[in-house]
Amino acid sequence: MVTTAIDVLAADPEVADAIRNEEQRQRFGIELIASENFVSAAVLRAVGSVLTNKYAEGYPGRRYYGGCEYVDVAENLAIDRAKQLFGAEHINVQPHSGANANLAAYLALIDPGDKILGLSLAEGGHLTHGLAVNFSGRLFEAHFYGVDQETGLIDYDVVLQRAKEVQPRAIIAGASAYSRALDYERFREITDEVGAYLFADIAHPAGLIATGLIPTSIPYAHVTTTTTHKTLRGPRGGMIMTSEEFAKPIDKTIFPGIQGGPLMHVIAGKAVAFGEALRPDYRAYTKQVIENAGAMSDTFVERGMKVISGGTDTHLLLLDVDTLGLSGKQAEKALDKVGITVNKNTIPGDPRPPTQASGIRIGSPAVTTRGFGVDESRWVANLIVDILQQPEDERVLARAHEEVLSVSGRFPLPGLPSV
Repeated sequence: MVTTAIDVLAADPEVADAIRNEEQRQRFGIELIASENFVSAAVLRAVGSVLTNKYAEGYPGRRYYGGCEYVDVAENLAIDRAKQLFGAEHINVQPHSGANANLAAYLALIDPGDKILGLSLAEGGHLTHGLAVNFSGRLFEAHFYGVDQETGLIDYDVVLQRAKEVQPRAIIAGASAYSRALDYERFREITDEVGAYLFADIAHPAGLIATGLIPTSIPYAHVTTTTTHKTLRGPRGGMIMTSEEFAKPIDKTIFPGIQGGPLMHVIAGKAVAFGEALRPDYRAYTKQVIENAGAMSDTFVERGMKVISGGTDTHLLLLDVDTLGLSGKQAEKALDKVGITVNKNTIPGDPRPPTQASGIRIGSPAVTTRGFGVDESRWVANLIVDILQQPEDERVLARAHEEVLSVSGRFPLPGLPSV
């Protein structure tokens, strides 16, 4: 039986209550935030292990502290397993987050003040790709490419044109709300033409790339960064993949450049998750993730909703709710009332500010981990449309909430004892 944090927090009832309530929210809700997932009991156990006690500045075999022989084993396992998954020559598993991984990639290869070119946050990018209030926008001269306003797709000829205009030192290929697979080979052709580095941020589709279901960035990008949660289904953290040519500057930038002691309990959790991802059933899982996202997208289209780019190749989709006269914030709140969790998100050409937005982002990784298939994915998409068409109708909301409770009860939360 798995011991939960609640079992050992009797001396701190306030924290125990917060954890208990969050566990209940997860158990009896439908999690559709594209960047979230549920880890296994083994990952939970590793992250909650005694490795949290150990300082291990440096790298395996080259630590600044004694007593690191066992944490070295855990870190080497994480590195070796990640290499098997992605085929990269050099991997650093120490970044505390995807943002830290991106910061290290920038600082290792380019200088503050240099120009970078990334996908606009308003059209599907990420805040670490040049947003003015983020370190990426403060340290570097950020420029952006977008998507075609009609198709919702990246036009690579336009990216090339922007790159020629800007002459950036680095181009970022990555997104947080773009539902299509990226053409990394084309991105590399563009960067070579303007003499730039290619940084690939695969934080969202990493698991789908690891199993070969969508194209990989590894042969094309000078540096690839990712988170280790999301589709990789590991603990919250980051990772950097590169060639031997850039191994030393990357490692030096992580430590001692921007981080001190690595989180060895989290690195052990990464090793466990990577081991799970090497199993055949994980490929079946990622295949189902894509099928479930596609089923939801198709259902929305059939119900007359607008899906940005017309569909999805990956684990997520972007739904335009402005067609129903709703803001993304209103849609998010209406769905939250019945136990369906999504996040508001801007859409291309959005007239609303990001705090309101005109879309919602929907992802399939977490529900697929719980066991959802195509039928359940179509059910939840239909339920979402029912709610958004009548967001103030208490009878509709009450019926939807009962359905959510019933269905979530049939799909136990992974990693925890059944109730």
